[in-house]
Amino acid sequence: MPHDIEHDGAALADIHRHLHSHLPPEPALRVKALESLVVERGLVAPETLDAWIELYSEHIGPKRGAQVIARAWVDPDFHARLMDNATDAITEFGFEGNATAHLKAVENTESLHNLVVCTLCSCYPFSLLGMSPPWYKSAAYRARAVREPRMVLAEFGITLPEDVELRVWDSTAELRYLVVPQRPEGTEGWTEDQLAGLVTRNAMIGTDRDLGPGVR
Repeated sequence: MPHDIEHDGAALADIHRHLHSHLPPEPALRVKALESLVVERGLVAPETLDAWIELYSEHIGPKRGAQVIARAWVDPDFHARLMDNATDAITEFGFEGNATAHLKAVENTESLHNLVVCTLCSCYPFSLLGMSPPWYKSAAYRARAVREPRMVLAEFGITLPEDVELRVWDSTAELRYLVVPQRPEGTEGWTEDQLAGLVTRNAMIGTDRDLGPGVR
């Protein structure tokens, strides 16, 4: 787990000034420059950064959310708890966090598809889904997902029939959403781990729909 970090207010303010005058415009280079700066100033140990990267890429990522979805597919009682109060339900896994303090689960069906966006910024249940993808934070997605959601989904490879209702949910700092995709046909008798392997991050945002075996 990441090491504890002590914050020096004056040092952080100095770093903030550097952000606006010394960092390059390219995102990857900015991240690398910022990493070098905080390590150089002694605010973060290199092993702490490595631990955080490993935590979010290997242990959190979308894997936690996939476990929740798989449990909901096989356990009707857990499914009911998740749909009634997702914030409480995920505590059974120990996955609660600041980004899931107010979490609502919305479920796809044959006649309904759900899509999540954050129009104001990029609020996202990262303790379940890991770091948000760049497109989720883009101004284009945040605007178009509300104005023309079917066109956005088409660009992700989802063509919804006209008789399938599409609901767009706008995340905020106070309320975030988790899409529960449909369980794919042909997975009867599968274990939770097998089912979790089918669940994608995009499916839990709503930009993926068909999770059937052999699709990927």
